[in-house]
Amino acid sequence: LFRSLLPQLDPHASFKATYLDATVDGTRAGLVPGMTYSIKTLFTCMLEMSANDAADALAQANGGMKKTVAQMNAVAQHLQAYDTHADTPSGLDGVGETTSAYDLALIAQADFKIPAFRRYMLITHSEVPAPHHKKFEIESHNDLLTDAPYHGDIGGKNGYTVAAQATYVGAATRHGQTIVVSMMHAYPIWWPMAAKLLNWGFRASGK
Repeated sequence: LFRSLLPQLDPHASFKATYLDATVDGTRAGLVPGMTYSIKTLFTCMLEMSANDAADALAQANGGMKKTVAQMNAVAQHLQAYDTHADTPSGLDGVGETTSAYDLALIAQADFKIPAFRRYMLITHSEVPAPHHKKFEIESHNDLLTDAPYHGDIGGKNGYTVAAQATYVGAATRHGQTIVVSMMHAYPIWWPMAAKLLNWGFRASGK
């Protein structure tokens, strides 16, 4: 979604969240219907904590769900992510929606080449506007950046759907080498497995 929307949306522009955005299933940042948020804030919520309400709001700001999903599928085809067909902007299960661990890694590899993406992915704490001129704090769901820091981690995203179960895609850099790890149908406590895969990859460097 980010790769589809980054060229289309000005981070300094704003969008007024709707009731449908705010009540989407799954993880939400807590957008309030009728409140106006900067596109930068919506990108932050989406990438920092996999906020589905922010993802849907960004899709609406881009001209609607149908248009945005079509752009996402076009990007997937361009990247040769042929196992991937999106039906929802947030990645929640949808009719005919498919992807693979390989495609998640392929898309992540392309996204991590975008400086703005890398900056968003390293955000661990941020503030979101709330009614009555207040704010509340959100925190990254990437435990390899927060609760179980992994040396060299440059960001990642975890998630869960009924079809994919626990998922994670992220990357780390050591000694000039960057490795991407991608998991589907993973354990709910996914970060020890991701750390082991990264360790294995760095040990295999040059072999």
